[in-house]
Amino acid sequence: MSAVLAGDREAYGILVRRYKDVLYRYAERMTGRADDAADVVQRTFIRGFRRLDRCRDPERVGGWLFRITVNLCKDQLKGRAKREVSLESVGPLTATRGLPEARAERAEIREQIYRALQSLSDEQREAFVLKHVEGWSYEEMAEKLEVSVSALKMRVHRARDQLQVLLEDYR
Repeated sequence: MSAVLAGDREAYGILVRRYKDVLYRYAERMTGRADDAADVVQRTFIRGFRRLDRCRDPERVGGWLFRITVNLCKDQLKGRAKREVSLESVGPLTATRGLPEARAERAEIREQIYRALQSLSDEQREAFVLKHVEGWSYEEMAEKLEVSVSALKMRVHRARDQLQVLLEDYR
């Protein structure tokens, strides 16, 4: 990070390679669209580079970049009408095996899960994805999101309850 702060653009490329995948996974789950996620991550690194002087703790640059990604995801979702999730965003059907009916059923379940996730509030979806998809501890989440552990536990609990109701037919 000291090389980056000294203006070494090559060193910033190392940071990009180190953090792009985790930031992309988060952004894709939050926005529900691969192209939006790619855009958010690209804007994260551009904004990060332009604002290097605002990084208070260079040892925690990953958390700083994550916070930028969180904010850009929220910006992306603001004002965007709730939409139907396309089968394209669910993943390729060819990855599944079995009878065509079973593949179609699994695709429908994936689509319903994505729809259910998109119906959660931004804060609930964020907490649920970080806890149950990314596998973060509540302490890690609290540090990165600058929210208390108890608030995050409540968000995850409420998200789980809402998802159970929304996905009751698929139990």
